[in-house]
Amino acid sequence: MQKGSLNKVQLIGHLGADPESRFTTSGSAVTNFNLATNESWKSTEGDAKEKTEWHRVVLFGKMAETAAEFMKKGQLVYIEGRLQTRSWEDKDNVKRYTTEILCDNFTMLGRKGDDVGAGSTDKESEQDDDLPF
Repeated sequence: MQKGSLNKVQLIGHLGADPESRFTTSGSAVTNFNLATNESWKSTEGDAKEKTEWHRVVLFGKMAETAAEFMKKGQLVYIEGRLQTRSWEDKDNVKRYTTEILCDNFTMLGRKGDDVGAGSTDKESEQDDDLPF
């Protein structure tokens, strides 16, 4: 690490969808998911306000395989990682950028038996697809 420099991210949030997994040509697993973090406050007028921020998370290797197997939409997750910005040219030769969190560690939060992300089939879960959580 360069002296006086730090690139570290810690987030706790809910998965916006089931993770998407694929394998590189060399056979290494790569898993992506979007993580929602919420902030709430009262305005100066006393109104309740809320904002959701979305974060793109990328995992590699065995950790990617584990996440793809066990994580589900709506699940509360703690992640640690670092920011990385990538660029590419789209089909119209326009330069695009994305900032992602390269995950170094994650912990699935919540209690065992929680319905969120466990394939719940109750009516309320089926009807509650609105985000944020």
